[in-house]
Amino acid sequence: MALGIALALALPAASSNKVYRWTDRNGVVHYGDRVPDTVKAQARDIRVIPVRAEPGAVVRLRVEGDASGGYSAIADNTLAGPLEVMVRFTRSRNVAGTPPLPAEAVVPSLGSARVTRIAALDPYHDGEFELQLDAMPGDPTAQPRDVVYQLPLRQKTSRIDQGYGGRFSHTDPQNRYAVDFAADQGTPVLAARDGVVMQVERDFDKAGLNLEKYGGRANFVRILHDDGTMAVYAHLQEGGVLVRVGQRVRAGQQIGLSGNTGFTTGPHLHFVVQVNRGMRLESIPVRIAGVGGSLLRVPVDTGAH
Repeated sequence: MALGIALALALPAASSNKVYRWTDRNGVVHYGDRVPDTVKAQARDIRVIPVRAEPGAVVRLRVEGDASGGYSAIADNTLAGPLEVMVRFTRSRNVAGTPPLPAEAVVPSLGSARVTRIAALDPYHDGEFELQLDAMPGDPTAQPRDVVYQLPLRQKTSRIDQGYGGRFSHTDPQNRYAVDFAADQGTPVLAARDGVVMQVERDFDKAGLNLEKYGGRANFVRILHDDGTMAVYAHLQEGGVLVRVGQRVRAGQQIGLSGNTGFTTGPHLHFVVQVNRGMRLESIPVRIAGVGGSLLRVPVDTGAH
């Protein structure tokens, strides 16, 4: 008996895409993914060379054989926060999974989990299978608490360009309760609540109204809160992410710079709090403290932006 396998993955994320070029004091040119601290003070003409790169996977699927002839499907999480995954057959012959497919599992932060074990139904005949892995950030058992969020921008006045249910881009469950704050490029973006940086994308430099091309590519920071909710700060400028994955941040701490990247008509900050509701992300309404401490009134369906 022999089993043939194939894999498919989902849920991309950012990968590093900068190369540094510098000239040392002897006039020799060097290239690398960073400038060593020991030569920074002596180097001259340090330049950053952008390298276009597609996002890499934030979750990987491994299929490992065992002594009894079966295979374990194992999901590896590269995010600093939990992921829910689902493994399903896209093609199968003479095989079954335990638990049966489609099978789901929650993979801990930077950890791994076996989702299912696949074995032949009839050990005297060959079998084959193809797997697909889908993933969603967050733990589906999260219980959001009612808290007051701080303003996510450091500026004297706050103007909302698109509120809850805005017809331009707040029509899907992930963004229905998002708030788009008007902000000039380079405005300091602040953590609205304590948490851990779960995911970032920092090197995208394009913007436009092509949803297919730009819909999922804005620079952003995703922060995991202790109740399992996740805040997303999106459309940050290229290089405007000032925190690293796994870093703990406090409310009011600067985490980035606002910008104009991704699916957008102009500079602003897209702020949304999301929760995993079982292999789907949903945004939730939140209370935000405005200038002077009073609660900010978020308009519903302005249709602007």
